[in-house]
Amino acid sequence: MTFKAEYIWIDGTEPTAKLRSKTKILADDAKGAELPIWGFDGSSTNQAEGHASDRVLKPVATYPDPIRGGDDVLVMCEVLNIDMTPHESNTRAPLTEVAEKFAAQESIFGIEQEYTFFKGERPLGFPVGGFPAAQGGYYCGVGSDEIFGRDIVEAHLENCLKAGLAISGINAEVMPGQWEFQVGPVSPLEVSDQLWVARWLLYRTAEDFDVSATLDPKPVKGDWNGAGAHTNFSTKAMREGYEAIITACESLGEGSKPLDHVKNYGAGIDDRLTGLHETAPWNEYSYGVSNRGASVRIPWQVEKDGKGYIEDRRPNANVDPYVVTRLIVDTCCSALEKAGQV
Repeated sequence: MTFKAEYIWIDGTEPTAKLRSKTKILADDAKGAELPIWGFDGSSTNQAEGHASDRVLKPVATYPDPIRGGDDVLVMCEVLNIDMTPHESNTRAPLTEVAEKFAAQESIFGIEQEYTFFKGERPLGFPVGGFPAAQGGYYCGVGSDEIFGRDIVEAHLENCLKAGLAISGINAEVMPGQWEFQVGPVSPLEVSDQLWVARWLLYRTAEDFDVSATLDPKPVKGDWNGAGAHTNFSTKAMREGYEAIITACESLGEGSKPLDHVKNYGAGIDDRLTGLHETAPWNEYSYGVSNRGASVRIPWQVEKDGKGYIEDRRPNANVDPYVVTRLIVDTCCSALEKAGQV
């Protein structure tokens, strides 16, 4: 007897990497064991030259496959060179180093993944040759005149839950055909692995409805909200006291840190972070309580309770979660360590 393992990886496409996957048939005696490494043609994924095209897939996380069912699995992989060193497109390896360095601070993340459905060249819900009513009633709306794609969203949610992902919620967003799901709160590596798998499941689920999903940060130009990946973060010290909350917020605004982060928060970020549509300008750093126009928001209940988490509102929907979690952990945990707030 055999089972199917869908090996999923991140390619080398720039400026925004794409997901790839292929199926490996494994014997039943591989169940519960460490899954084998595999190979692929890196010259077809922008990860190698044709004269030396072999690249290696190393399994790092395994989940039940909710689409095929049975004993079949989804396998998140890292990309390695044939000498078993991380490939230059492998952003998980640097996160692993930073996460281990600051493991004692017990960082956890929750990422809010916004995305937009398209039917052909139009966002789902946009009439042919025109535009729908202005945004306002679509956010968390109900009714066929305001909500488009709920059947896909519900199927995706169910698939994520069956896969054992830490999905914590869904909601309709500000633009027609625009939605959000949230992953977390879990550790940096867990939230990143699971967000990539949830994205794969989103694309795969939408296939069955002949609809595509995009993480474009500004899918429609003009007076429409963009799509982000608001990133919620805390450490043990932040969950125990407000002083650490302020230290973390201040650290993200020190010196070159704002630009260091923003330039790695997803391609096209200047199209989305304009200072309008609930964003702060990409080139200005700010933080504030209950302020969705700030770079970093401190939720009102965090100020009231004197402990909790912060929300970095700058990451694009197309951000690499391995990169954004690494940057936040490195910046905030370094500052907290320096301040003795660990």
